[in-house]
Amino acid sequence: MTGPLQGIRVIDMTSVAMGPYATQIMGDMGADVVKVESPEGDVFRYAAPAKHTGMGAAFINFNRNKRSVVLDLKKPDDVQSLLALIPEADVLVYNVRPRSMKKLGLDFDTLQALNPRLIYCGAYGFSEKGRYAGRPAFDDIIQAMSGLASVQTNPVTNEPAYVNTILADKTAGLTVAYSVAMALFERERSGKGQSIEVPMFETMVSFGMLEHLAGSTFEPAEGPMGYQRLMSKWRRPYRTADGFIALMPYTTAQWQRFFRLADRPDVAEDPRFMDPSQRSQHINTLYGMLADVVALKPTAQWLELLASADIPHSEVFSLDTVVADPHLADVGLVQQQEHPTEGPLKTIGIPVTFSRTPGSIRRLAPNLGEQTAAEIAQDWAANKAMRTD
Repeated sequence: MTGPLQGIRVIDMTSVAMGPYATQIMGDMGADVVKVESPEGDVFRYAAPAKHTGMGAAFINFNRNKRSVVLDLKKPDDVQSLLALIPEADVLVYNVRPRSMKKLGLDFDTLQALNPRLIYCGAYGFSEKGRYAGRPAFDDIIQAMSGLASVQTNPVTNEPAYVNTILADKTAGLTVAYSVAMALFERERSGKGQSIEVPMFETMVSFGMLEHLAGSTFEPAEGPMGYQRLMSKWRRPYRTADGFIALMPYTTAQWQRFFRLADRPDVAEDPRFMDPSQRSQHINTLYGMLADVVALKPTAQWLELLASADIPHSEVFSLDTVVADPHLADVGLVQQQEHPTEGPLKTIGIPVTFSRTPGSIRRLAPNLGEQTAAEIAQDWAANKAMRTD
């Protein structure tokens, strides 16, 4: 085993995407992650496509570096089996509603009595401190409530839209991962565990409003909400004479070089666009000009011109193109693995590198109930020397 979290033991009582993404990151970084599932298993197991029932592609991609234990927490004996793991655990992550955890006898106060060093992290829709506590939440709901769907509004149809990835789930999952890591760091100083709450709604409002609070940052407001550059109807992949490119001159020098390439020296010297403050006020006009200019030349010519002028740009990759990208091949991010039951798999590796304690993929996603709680308890008891404390 390698990784900065080597020896850390994580009980993962989460399903679908937010929690599993967080605990997979911990597993990639060396933690021993035990996924506790109901007899039916994580519902994400059944998301198509799949070769075998219960091992869907999305589940596989969110649950490597874990072991699976089946416990029916409606049964007192199975609750006791889980409680038996707590004294040797470092972290428990759950997305069950806190009231349900308390009803099961798995609340923080009860578990802290068994293990004062336990990091106890709840990841769910809304903070328990507000009126939305306990409401069900999924990625689409949080995208809508956080304002994210609103800022994706189509300028032609005036209809809000979701981002076509489970952005709220994964952003909250990243927040869980760094929050737990910080709590583990603090524990090294204090010797004490603590309870953490990571609510999706509040996390995504914080995430989105950093730039979109905009003029409302000030009292009284200095303008509307919404970062104007991002809200421009022209901000999109630009149509060339035969396709599309992504293009983003940002500094004054880059804008001047672009319009000189486009044989528009008049725009390159226009005072509205040369000062960053002025440019931000006329960004919609500027992006409109850019769109008109880009449409006049084919993609290959633009790629050559923009590269020679050192202006940020890219082709617009399809998902297939991304996976086949030669740079990603250079760094080994897209990997081929052999799963014990699912056969050859394409998997996305670990994007972060550590010079001394690199993460690793040690096991692929588990089948439901590959281990038992008793086996885990015996393993942890026999390997106390692996603990970092």
